[in-house]
Amino acid sequence: MRGLLGFAPWILYAIIATGDEWRWGAITGLVIALVLVVVDRRAGRAWDEMVIESSAAVFFACLTVLSLIDPHSFLTPYGPALVNVWLAGTAWGSLAIRRPFTLGIARTMAPKEVWDTPGFYRVNAVITTVWASAFTVAAVSLTFVLAAAPHATAVVIAIKVITFAAPAVFTARYPKVVQARARRAAAAGTAADK
Repeated sequence: MRGLLGFAPWILYAIIATGDEWRWGAITGLVIALVLVVVDRRAGRAWDEMVIESSAAVFFACLTVLSLIDPHSFLTPYGPALVNVWLAGTAWGSLAIRRPFTLGIARTMAPKEVWDTPGFYRVNAVITTVWASAFTVAAVSLTFVLAAAPHATAVVIAIKVITFAAPAVFTARYPKVVQARARRAAAAGTAADK
């Protein structure tokens, strides 16, 4: 659950920002992201546990500046798509450098003896890939919907909810599935040795 708190700036931005007024959403996202980073660092969290929060701070700092300098930018209606472009870039980038953004979060919930195992890395690479894919699908879908029907609020909300809920559910379930498979394989191996 703690890992999902890192998405608070993004969620609050989505709630507050509208197509006509994104400044308050950007400022709120920036403030919440900075608070999360400061609180987490003071609590001793490592930077790799705060990839989403740190990414949010950078994104919302840039968006705040843009929204204040040019409040009627042509990008204004594409705020929801921009969020997902940035998140997709963060997730794909973390995979490209072989540091899936979920790795640091997972280390806070897993025993230290598994942190450096190939299986632990692989599970987090798969989970991060699912998030990256969802962000990419959301970015593309939202761009098209916002360009074609900028006031299709129900469709925009549905895209946001589905592309967040699906990877969140996968994140909660996938490690359990992998652990169950490993236990069955171990049990089968033990039975074969007898």
